[in-house]
Amino acid sequence: MTEQQVVEQLSNYKRLVARKRVLETYSVGAGITISRLNQDDQLQELHHKLRGMPSHMYLSKREQKLESVAHSYLEHYPAGVKSQEKAIPSIGNDATDTKLLRELKQKIEKVVAARGYEIRDDIDAVLDRVAELQSLQEDIQKIDNIFEALENYKPEYAQLLRNHYLEQKSWSNVAFELNISKDVFYRRRKKAILEYEKLAN
Repeated sequence: MTEQQVVEQLSNYKRLVARKRVLETYSVGAGITISRLNQDDQLQELHHKLRGMPSHMYLSKREQKLESVAHSYLEHYPAGVKSQEKAIPSIGNDATDTKLLRELKQKIEKVVAARGYEIRDDIDAVLDRVAELQSLQEDIQKIDNIFEALENYKPEYAQLLRNHYLEQKSWSNVAFELNISKDVFYRRRKKAILEYEKLAN
């Protein structure tokens, strides 16, 4: 890591934290957030459970009828809830099938509506956000760990970098808070960045 990369990493810290908070509150529907998915791996756990169970164990009699009519009329199973809704025909071979198909389409429409807005067609969008959240958490944790290590033996360096880059305070404000001159501020900042660089590499 170069000096410029250190400055960029520290300068972006607040943006990383802000983006992380936004992702954590992103809803995937049914009251479940990205943060909850990431913490509990609920989606993966649910998929594993359902794959290993016959549908009659978790579907009601009515839902089993809907499943049966879907299998009868769907030639392929497109990825994405909205794509699946479009693939379901509106009219069946008889009145009973037509009624079931319409009910199935309505249920899918409710799932889409429950997400607040049509932000995704399939699970890929959610998985992308989970991956982004995990990456942000790793980046933020790495910066926090370096600061913790730096504070153990050079607390004045850690304080200067934290105030100047993480808190985005001007050199004059930081110099005033630390009771140092402008020249001392810039000399110490140079040394602090070099120490941070050593710990980061």
